[in-house]
Amino acid sequence: MAAPGGDTPRDPGLQPERTRLAWRRTTLAFAVAALLAGRAAVLHGGSPADLLGLSLCAAAWLAFTVTAQRRITALGARRPGTLRAARASWAVLCVLVLAVTGALLVFLGPR
Repeated sequence: MAAPGGDTPRDPGLQPERTRLAWRRTTLAFAVAALLAGRAAVLHGGSPADLLGLSLCAAAWLAFTVTAQRRITALGARRPGTLRAARASWAVLCVLVLAVTGALLVFLGPR
C-alpha cells in the first residue's frame, strides 16, 4: 500500500501500539466505572432494581472487555485491519448502557 502522495510503503510506526494501549486504558476505566456502579448498588441495600442495574453493568463490562480484547488481538497483526462499524457500534452501546445504568443507580437510589 502506497503512502498518500508517494510510492513508498506505508510505515505505521508506533500507531498500532498506541491504539492497543488506548483500548487497554479504556477497558480499565470501564472496569472502574462498573465497580463503582456495583458499589452504589450494594450501598443502596441491594433492592431488585439495584441488582438488575448491577447485572446490566456487569454484562456491559463483559461485552466491552470481549470486544476490546478482540481489537487488541487484531492490532497485534503485522498489518492490522480497520475497526469494523459493527464492533465500534457494539463498544459504543456497551459504554452507553454502563453510563445510563450507573447514573440511574447513583441518582435514583435511596439517599
